[in-house]
Amino acid sequence: MNAITQSNNLQRITATVLSSALALSFAAIAHAGAGGGPIQSTVKYADLNISSPSGAATLYARISMAAAGVCRDLDGRDLKSKTLFDRCVHQAIAHAVTKVDEPALYAVYDAKDSTPKPIMLAAGQTH
Repeated sequence: MNAITQSNNLQRITATVLSSALALSFAAIAHAGAGGGPIQSTVKYADLNISSPSGAATLYARISMAAAGVCRDLDGRDLKSKTLFDRCVHQAIAHAVTKVDEPALYAVYDAKDSTPKPIMLAAGQTH
């Protein structure tokens, strides 16, 4: 895959991830595959108390695994591919965390990620 194709795929991935929606019982992380259709992964969390630290950590782990799975097509051996993969995973995780909009999940995200956290939508917290 050349750099232009990877860049176009990343743009499609980002657009798809940013436009994906979550229902109360799941977080969807998606990107556009080579066939043009979105690849989606559903992360169920109805079994978790996501307002607790342990529940939020479990959900974060599930979201991270799903993000790596849907971005795997970008994960090549060269540095550019690795950068695109890492960016895709980060954006997918950030988007899912923002959509879930749970303070405990933001706390886990902040602890695991060195970049600024996504903005909390409903809770209105600014820390």
